[in-house]
Formats: sequence, C-alpha cells, structure tokens
Amino acid sequence: MKPSKIHAYMFIFPSLFLTVVFGIYPLLWALRYMFYDYQGIGTPVFIGLDNFGRILRDGQFWDSVGNTGVYALGKLVVTIPLSLTLAIILNRKWRGRSLFRAIYYLPTIFSASVMAIVFFIIFNSYNGILNQLLLKYHVISESISWLGAEHAMLTTIIIAIWGAVGNYMLLFIAGLQSIPEELYEAASLDGASEYQKLRNVTIPLLGPVLQMIIMLAITTALKGYESIMVLTEGGPYGKTEVMYLYLFKLLFPVSADTQSLQQLGYGSAVGFTTALIVGAVTLIYFRISKKLNDVY
Repeated sequence: MKPSKIHAYMFIFPSLFLTVVFGIYPLLWALRYMFYDYQGIGTPVFIGLDNFGRILRDGQFWDSVGNTGVYALGKLVVTIPLSLTLAIILNRKWRGRSLFRAIYYLPTIFSASVMAIVFFIIFNSYNGILNQLLLKYHVISESISWLGAEHAMLTTIIIAIWGAVGNYMLLFIAGLQSIPEELYEAASLDGASEYQKLRNVTIPLLGPVLQMIIMLAITTALKGYESIMVLTEGGPYGKTEVMYLYLFKLLFPVSADTQSLQQLGYGSAVGFTTALIVGAVTLIYFRISKKLNDVY
C-alpha cells in the first residue's frame, strides 16, 4: 500500500471509529432490543411487536408528541421572522452593529442546561427576578407561576427562542451578504420601496438559505429537550413533556417521578417511533419546500 493511502486512512480512521462506536453500533443495538422486554438487568425476553402495541396505548407518549408540536410551532413562528428582521437590521452599515451581532449570537454558545438554571432563577414563582421586578413596578399585583401548568409551555418556548435567534440571524446575514448590491440599486432606480425590495429581491434570493434554516429549525425544535428537562422535568402534570424528554426518562430514569428501572426495550421502540415521526415531518417539509426553488 502506498504511503499516501496509509496517511489518508490514518486521517479517516478516528472519525470512522467514532461513527461506528457511537453512531452505528448504538443504532443496531436499539433496533435489536425494541423487540425485547429488557430493563437493563437480567436476560432480555423476546416479545415481538408488543412494545409497539404498548406505544399505541401509551397516552403519555402521544401527549408528548402533541406537546412537541406546540413547542416546535411556537418556536418556529417567532424565531424565523425575528431572526430575519434582526439580520436585515444588523446587515446595514452603522456603528456598533458588530457588537450587537455578538450580543445576539452569544446565547448560542452557552450550554442549554446552564442557561436553563439561570432562567429558572429568573422565572421562579416565589423569589424569581422577573416577578420581583413586575411587582416592584406594579405591573402585576401577585406573583405569576411562570413554570406552573398555565404558563410553563409559553415560558419554555420563550427561552428556546432566546437561545436560537442568534444562530439563525447569523445564517441570514451570510445569505444577505451574498445578494449583489447592484440589484438593490436597480430596484431603487425603478422606484421600489423598502418593502418591495424585501419582497421582490431579498426574500426570493434568500430562498436556499431560508430553506436550510427552516429545516434546521424544525429538526432542532423537534429534538430539543435539554432546557425543558432542567426547568420543569416535563411537568407540571406532563404539560411540557416533549418526545425526546419522554424517551430520555425511559432510558435514563434520573428523577423521583420516573420509574426506578430503565426500560431499554420499550425505550428503543419509542426511540424508533420518535425517529419515524421526525423523519415524516422532515419529508413533508422537503416536499413543501420545493416551492422555494420556483424563484430561480
């Protein structure tokens, strides 16, 4: 074997090894055990499709699917327009724009768990910073239970938006900077207003970037659970339990309100079903997004 090929394989091997050990092997392991009754100890018992029958009867799982839809939709309908608006403003030439870009992007580099703890301090019902400020300035007459059953989902969506806006804003800025300035100059000569430039120049030419950003936003929203796990653990009463958090609890029971034993067999079946749901939503989006290609 030539030395050049040996060097190439040496560069490929670490990534290939990690992919096999942490990607392919766990996937094959889960595909096997979703047909078993297995709690992590003892001998796995083959039960065929019983785990999938249990999923069909599992109201808690389907509630988590509904919560995931609400969480993802609430995050998307605000994050995408807000990110685009900020990108348009911060793409213009004015003093201090680099500082504001950094400020808006900063949340994306923080750990979701750490920031969830910070937001827990802010939104705490009893001595939270937000309630203290609102009470001090007489905006409210009594503390609001931001993490209670009525407001918990809204609170988690707000936190998700805060953490995602900067990332998509940066992608939009990259897309805006790829649009030739001559097109805006030509539109100005034709008497186009700022709104007409946005509608007829900016949005159409941002088609590929917008398509990618929406895809990333959908998959990220459907798979997000870290901040919810820290803030509410899916509560109260399952109001904020999303699919991947429910799956996490089956595979890694870490809190007092979950089962004491792992349910690796059923968890594998739930993970496969969850992947099918995410894949189906992504496929539907791909079909719809083909319309964006009509701008070319």
